[in-house]
Amino acid sequence: MARSPRCAAGRRLQLPLLCLFLQGATTILFAVFVRYDQETDAALWHWGNHSNADNEFYFRYPSFQDVHAMVFVGFGFLMAFLQRYGFSSLGFTFLLASFALQWSTLVQGFFHSFHSGCIHVGVERAAGVSGPISPSHPNSPSMINADFCAGAVLISFGAILGKTGPAQLLLMALLEVVLFGINEFVLLSLLGVKDAGGSMTIHMFGAYFGLAVSRVLYRPQLEKSKHRQGSVYHSDLFAMIGTIFLWIFWPSFNSAPTMLGDGQHRTALNTYYSLTASTLSTFALSALVGGDGRLDMVHVQNAALAGGVVVGTSAEMMLTPFGALVAGFLAGTVSTLGYKFFTPVLESKFKVQDTCGVHNLHGMPGVLGALLGVLVAGLATHEAYGDGLESVFPLMAEGKRSATSQAMYQFFGMFVTLMFASVGGSLGGFLLRLSFLGSPPDSQCYEDQIYWKVPGEHEDEAQGALRVEEPDTQA
Repeated sequence: MARSPRCAAGRRLQLPLLCLFLQGATTILFAVFVRYDQETDAALWHWGNHSNADNEFYFRYPSFQDVHAMVFVGFGFLMAFLQRYGFSSLGFTFLLASFALQWSTLVQGFFHSFHSGCIHVGVERAAGVSGPISPSHPNSPSMINADFCAGAVLISFGAILGKTGPAQLLLMALLEVVLFGINEFVLLSLLGVKDAGGSMTIHMFGAYFGLAVSRVLYRPQLEKSKHRQGSVYHSDLFAMIGTIFLWIFWPSFNSAPTMLGDGQHRTALNTYYSLTASTLSTFALSALVGGDGRLDMVHVQNAALAGGVVVGTSAEMMLTPFGALVAGFLAGTVSTLGYKFFTPVLESKFKVQDTCGVHNLHGMPGVLGALLGVLVAGLATHEAYGDGLESVFPLMAEGKRSATSQAMYQFFGMFVTLMFASVGGSLGGFLLRLSFLGSPPDSQCYEDQIYWKVPGEHEDEAQGALRVEEPDTQA
């Protein structure tokens, strides 16, 4: 772990200066532009003569708590499988999400609720998020939507886990949050695409953005750190904590931004059943492709969650419980097979080093989820939805679109997302390649000691030096 004095001094200053600059800049922007929305501002709320029980906080905060736990606990521990990178997996998740929550509030605010010179924030964006923005019914950026954006950033982080430093990660988040906001605005507000649980805007975007960054940052000599890339018994147990948190709270993740009432109820139920089916298919396929019939913990940690990804777009639609089970089973199957067969090909043929396998958990299930949304939207009828059509497909209810045209918009939205993610991720990769950012050398990837004080590190170094100096007494 020997480091030159210049390198050590640069690393000592780089992260503090960047953190202070970013926090200072966002603080100034908050002071100038950000205000409470009408359900948070004391004067506005009481001027409307509302009952406190009617405040959106009481309906939305439980969902926010679940999503917030997923971002910080679920994603963080899921990436703690690397044997010598647990501090960084959890710590950098904490850092990236904290910055992304602030920055995304500003970016989403400028796109969705910049009126009268201010951005108005609350716990949840106003109902009708998928529709066009109007001054009379603004869509406020919110705590929940900021967490969604942070989730996309953390998905990208998973693709380059262990191969980048914290300064690089913050700059990646700085760019990705902007592109996330643009892509979301184009899909939800301009194209009228439905994507409540984010199969496209969160999972596809985050996965392919991260994979594009990883492709640009490809390391042909990464074999030097191969011995650290695997897990050990206790690190896989920590990763399963993340899996369980994500699995339990995913119905809240998908249903948090949907309309209150039957839409939110239906979204939670469809996600619930899809997750159970993806878990069963994961166990079945893992044992089947394992050769000796034994399960692979990597498959269980990740592919069991694919059911939550695949119904993100269609969960608020009339997918039916049967459809949710079929979708979840298919997603778990595709994800498990991806870990077994496609991940090695991705690196050897396409030069993409995907540390966490985000292509298998978020990328491919996200694409399947987008296609499922196309199918279910195309089958929508007034008879199936009744008066509820307005809350799910408002443009269809108003006669401005047919089911076929809505399906085509859904299909087009998938390609828009892939374009923003791949082009934006490539630009981000070239940004992260700047030499002064100080990425870890090939021989020291997946290693906490580069960035953290690790208990016992001095004792280990001293013992290593002693072993080198001791003469061979067995001659």
